[in-house]
Amino acid sequence: MASQAVESHRVGAEIFRGDDAICKKKSVEMLEELGLPAGLLPLDNIEEFGYNRVAGFMWLVQRKKTEHTFKKVKQTVSYAGEVTAFVEPGKLRKIAGVKTKELFLWLSVVEVYVETSVAPGNKVTFKTGTGLSETFDAAAFALGE
Repeated sequence: MASQAVESHRVGAEIFRGDDAICKKKSVEMLEELGLPAGLLPLDNIEEFGYNRVAGFMWLVQRKKTEHTFKKVKQTVSYAGEVTAFVEPGKLRKIAGVKTKELFLWLSVVEVYVETSVAPGNKVTFKTGTGLSETFDAAAFALGE
């Protein structure tokens, strides 16, 4: 179930449980509210979604680990049973539970942000725990891609 990190940020959070459709809808609404592509968390079977606006913290719990390939950019991403992140407009940081496959290695994604210097929301950058980062067109992470 939820880890200690999640437990410490529950106070004051909006929490949705049990209904995958509602949990998914709320996670998409949060991404859109932050100015991030709505398809960044392409997960089904979400059992719990929580968002603490005051602390800037979100989490979701799904039934099992999921892998998703973003076809437009040919990137495979693994989402653990529990995904957590601190959030702010245009950014997810201190992400836990998300990895991307680079060649034969799985690297932890620790930050995702939209580029605002070019044109707001047109580019999305993923930063790994090793310090490597890669930037893609935001359209590749639209809902349903």
